[in-house]
Amino acid sequence: MAKDNSFDIVSQIDLQEVDNAVNQSMKEISQRFDLKGTNTTVDRSDSEVTINAPDDLKLKNVIDILQTKLTQRNISLKALEYGKVEHALGGRAKQVIKLQQGIDKEQAKKITTLIKDSKIKVQASIQGEAVRISGKNRDDLQAAIQLIREADLPMNLQFTNYR
Repeated sequence: MAKDNSFDIVSQIDLQEVDNAVNQSMKEISQRFDLKGTNTTVDRSDSEVTINAPDDLKLKNVIDILQTKLTQRNISLKALEYGKVEHALGGRAKQVIKLQQGIDKEQAKKITTLIKDSKIKVQASIQGEAVRISGKNRDDLQAAIQLIREADLPMNLQFTNYR
């Protein structure tokens, strides 16, 4: 009897790498001429990064720095969900960036529908915050991975537990 092969589609972020990127951003902010002494901060707590800056322009500069540091550490920018810019007294600007982990039900349904509509001979099932793809033929699994990569979904995806 042929054993089914499978893999999981997950959305995960290495939080240690995010911490490293935040620390590198703070170091660059403390050394950059246009940001030095402006009381600009980048903090990470749980699954979000908060940026505090004196004004919108400096906020945008800090976001650029953070994005550069994250991409250097192989963290996909698709994993970031930008909140609304909040303004405080004195023109200060604050923005919260959520780090998306896990695949929500709506996105998981889109992935399973995409797989089923493709007529590739595999089964897709939602398992918590992951989607498991299984099938008899490894070539079909490879085709499913290729299909999902080409779909360019608006989230950070990894393929794990390939067996």
